[in-house]
Amino acid sequence: MQLGRNRIEALTDGVFAVAMTLLVLDIRVPELQQPLATAELPLKLLSLWPKFLSYTISFVILGVYWVGHHVQLSFIRRADRPLLWINILFLLWVALVPFSTALLSEYATTRIAIAIYGANLIAIGLTLALHWWYATTESRHVEPDIDRGLVRGAMYRTLMAPLVYVIAIGLSFFRAEVSLALYALVPMLYILPGRIDIHWGGHRQGKSKTDQAAVK
Repeated sequence: MQLGRNRIEALTDGVFAVAMTLLVLDIRVPELQQPLATAELPLKLLSLWPKFLSYTISFVILGVYWVGHHVQLSFIRRADRPLLWINILFLLWVALVPFSTALLSEYATTRIAIAIYGANLIAIGLTLALHWWYATTESRHVEPDIDRGLVRGAMYRTLMAPLVYVIAIGLSFFRAEVSLALYALVPMLYILPGRIDIHWGGHRQGKSKTDQAAVK
């Protein structure tokens, strides 16, 4: 049974919106010992920097995965029940990010907190890769003439982040700071457009011209 993509897009946008909003709830306004002791406030705010850093990293990472999922869906023409459940699994890991982020911000130098955060991100990346693999294998849910080099390139790009996260977890046994730095740097690999983004831009532009010609 073939299904439309609209419900996938609606549910995905909703879960990402909630998860990205929940991230900020871990940052609480500092409480002063005495309400008039405002001189303490700058130091109290400064002590919140690990939470602000974790919030920023996780917000950008979720933004990267939202963009990646959005780009993948632009190539997917239809869905079936297995693809729907792959998306639900993907969103399960996305919804867990506020918890793993709060854990990391509270215990930033603890190996288990670093590992849980990394495992959460690995699960998101691998599920997104599964989503792309399932949709493109034998052109199951994409156009038959899709560039196979593009398919492989997109898969490699998707798997790059989970590989770095595995390395980050391993390095946490030696230097927690290096692991945290890797978590912060990974989004930089995806903010600039890759081959699939460029192809998507041309693909969307070509589709728009075709639609305009059809109207005329």
